[in-house]
Amino acid sequence: MIPTKSFQSLSLITLGLALLLGAPDFTRAQNQVMGELKFSGPTKIEKSSGVWIDGQYVGYLKELKGDKKIMLLPGQHEISVRQAGYNNFTQTLVVEPGRMHILRLKMTRDLRAPYPGSDAAELKLNVKPDRAAVFVDDNYSGHAADFGGAFRSMLLTPGKHRVKVELPGYRTFETEVNLLPTQKSKVETELIPGSILQAGPLIKEQ
Repeated sequence: MIPTKSFQSLSLITLGLALLLGAPDFTRAQNQVMGELKFSGPTKIEKSSGVWIDGQYVGYLKELKGDKKIMLLPGQHEISVRQAGYNNFTQTLVVEPGRMHILRLKMTRDLRAPYPGSDAAELKLNVKPDRAAVFVDDNYSGHAADFGGAFRSMLLTPGKHRVKVELPGYRTFETEVNLLPTQKSKVETELIPGSILQAGPLIKEQ
């Protein structure tokens, strides 16, 4: 059974997204009750960072607009933004009905974060949907589109690594890679749709 707090938090976010698909009059009426949350970041680092609201992963910053814009019920919400190699950005936001809230952020480097050396291996990901969150050894690394296509890959230290790909509404994909120094490898998968209850624990903030 999904924890009550997580279920309620997810319901609030899902409700905000679902309202956009309803009748225009109904949506306008509901938008007067709910508040909209927008994000602003100056660089690609911020725009590609993952966003958690009330402990639930909702996507990466750049995509949270249009039909994926965030509508929240009034009240207090916990916002967390993550990027590999950077300190987590966290803030408590009080949402007021009918108002747009703009959260401006700038990610700062985590000087303690380890970086692969000259013998680093390259791992390329080909994932559908490519907005899914990627975790390596249970640490958030980015979204799948960051590591696919030409000239895009993930640098990892040689050895074994657990790779997980998760997205709300899909079953978690998990695999293990054993990389040699300077090796180039590729992981391909298409996530299988499933119940929101089948979302893995990593997209819920620890």
